[in-house]
Parts: sequence; structure tokens; C-alpha cells
Amino acid sequence: MENKIAIIKDNVVDNVIVATVEFGNTLNDITVDVTSVECGIGWSYDGTGFTRPAKTSEQEKAWRDSELKSTDFIVPLTDHPNHTATITYRQELRDWPSTEAFPNTKPIKI
Repeated sequence: MENKIAIIKDNVVDNVIVATVEFGNTLNDITVDVTSVECGIGWSYDGTGFTRPAKTSEQEKAWRDSELKSTDFIVPLTDHPNHTATITYRQELRDWPSTEAFPNTKPIKI
């Protein structure tokens, strides 16, 4: 049976492959069967479990900028059905980096 196998290098998931556990055991790196475990490339491994990598401020600002850009067209359309909610969301996006919630809790699009 083929499983999802995480290849671990320096306590970080370097790759995830589909293979048998027996094949994973032939590799020189640490391998872990992650068939029913949530993990991915870049996740930390402490020997028993996996931790999602923290997003950087730059990644979150890039997401925020793309959200603003995707709603630019609504700003001049004052008769758009979601105009007020969109304007509020855009202001929350602009304020977000200066709040305690940044970068862990994103503003929610209404």
C-alpha cells in the first residue's frame, strides 16, 4: 500500500512523497508516514509531531495587497450591492498591519 511519506532534513519537512513505508525506510533521511497527518513542505518536525510554519509579515502584506487590488473596481461603483461592506473591509485591510492581530488573524471579508 502506498502512503504519504514526509522526508525530514534538519527537523523540517523537505519533501512529501507517495510511496510505500518500506521504500521510505530505504532512504538516508528521516522519513515519517504522514498518510493521516496534516503536514507539508516547510513544516517543523520535533520527533513526534508537525508544526505549520509561521507566515512572515511580508507574505501577509502581499496577501493584503492582493485583496485590496481585487476589490479596487468596487470603490467607484457606489451602487454596488456590497459597496459599504467592501469599503469597510478595505479599511480593515489597511489598518491590519498596525494592529495586535497582525500577522496572525486576517480581516474577514464580508
